[in-house]
Amino acid sequence: MIATINPATGETIKAFESASSSELAERIARASERFREYRHTSFEQRANWLRATADLLDAEVDDVARLMTTEMGKTLASAKAEVGKCAKGMRYYADHAEGFLADEPADAKAVGAVKAYAAYQPLGVVLAVMPWNFPLWQVVRFAAPALMAGNVGLLKHASNVPQTALYLEDVLSRGGFPDGCFQTLLISSGQVEAVLRDPRVAAATLTGSEPAGRSVAAICGDEVKHTVLELGGSDPFVVMPSADLDRAAEIAVTARVQNNGQSCIAAKRFIVHADVYDAFAERFVARMRDLTVGDPFASNTDVGPLATEQGRTDVEQLVDDAVSRGATVLCGGQRPDGPGWFYPPTVITDITEDMPIYQEEVFGPVASLYRVGDIEEAIAVSNATSFGLGSNAWTSDPEEQRRFITELAAGQVFINGMVGSFPELPFGGIRRSGYGRELSAHGIREFCNLKTVWVGA
Repeated sequence: MIATINPATGETIKAFESASSSELAERIARASERFREYRHTSFEQRANWLRATADLLDAEVDDVARLMTTEMGKTLASAKAEVGKCAKGMRYYADHAEGFLADEPADAKAVGAVKAYAAYQPLGVVLAVMPWNFPLWQVVRFAAPALMAGNVGLLKHASNVPQTALYLEDVLSRGGFPDGCFQTLLISSGQVEAVLRDPRVAAATLTGSEPAGRSVAAICGDEVKHTVLELGGSDPFVVMPSADLDRAAEIAVTARVQNNGQSCIAAKRFIVHADVYDAFAERFVARMRDLTVGDPFASNTDVGPLATEQGRTDVEQLVDDAVSRGATVLCGGQRPDGPGWFYPPTVITDITEDMPIYQEEVFGPVASLYRVGDIEEAIAVSNATSFGLGSNAWTSDPEEQRRFITELAAGQVFINGMVGSFPELPFGGIRRSGYGRELSAHGIREFCNLKTVWVGA
């Protein structure tokens, strides 16, 4: 069902029909035709359109934020911040795309040429399969660089954020991008394969679950098409004795419950040295217990509902299973009465390797707390997951910092800070967290053909 369902109440607000096969074919054809012309537009022209779109986002922030909060339950404050981040990301690529994609000269004499260089050229039509948790930002961090590189985009967004998906197409069009440059496809998951196998679609990017990533990667592998995957994460948050415990505990709460706990790069496993375990746990649990859960539109709400009923069920089952096997809940752990898909901030400890929660990603405001004896064990527990997206380590010891930077198995490591995404830094993971990179110069080059050019006399 493609529909806006308010997660704070469970009410279905608006439902949409999936696009027909003929409509889908027409949209792909439109994208393919547009690419032939759009690829020849100048960086200056694309940048003007992207900056105009950013201006629209700034002007419409209140309405867009309310739409996102209604569709997936993030607090209104975090929704407004997401809109601002998208506008910033658009301006970043408007300013830097031309430099990122400038020709790279080579030593022509060494290869017997008059001129030799590498050129970045757009691939064509790119399909983006995107999740609901950051319904605007996840798309913009693909769309802004892709459009600036001269590609055109097709968006298959999550089925529970259709109005945000339609807004994205609309706002880019009002920003000036020609018809067909960016189109939202209201289609079911079952229709994605046909799009991926269409010869006019050159590549795909997916942010979402591991099963979805495997499916897209398998189809594109069969078609020999380029993909970028950003999948789940079970990020460690390591606290060593030299850390500022008050600051670490404060940031730990934000790192766990950001976006109502529904973020791939949210810290999920808190791995604390025995010397400071009790002191950190006391601070952390107290702060988690004091958070206000409720109406995401209320200014005093810290944590809103989970986005889907199934999402809450999945979180509940992981916690209940762990408790049944001997884990201890330090706060939270019980579904509140009343409507909506709420779940309280929860801290759970005494977790053992036989519990699914030890390995699985918990996509909700649930923190797993581990006690370790030294840095060796801290690194071992941090890496005892098949994921590898982000990682956090808190220490003022330079040698410990060096070891965490070198030895944590992840696409990102943040020392004395919370993992985040920035236009200026590459973003992505390893292992079951996916491959490829978004953002920075690396992100815009993912969907370009790096063409070798050799010119003789």
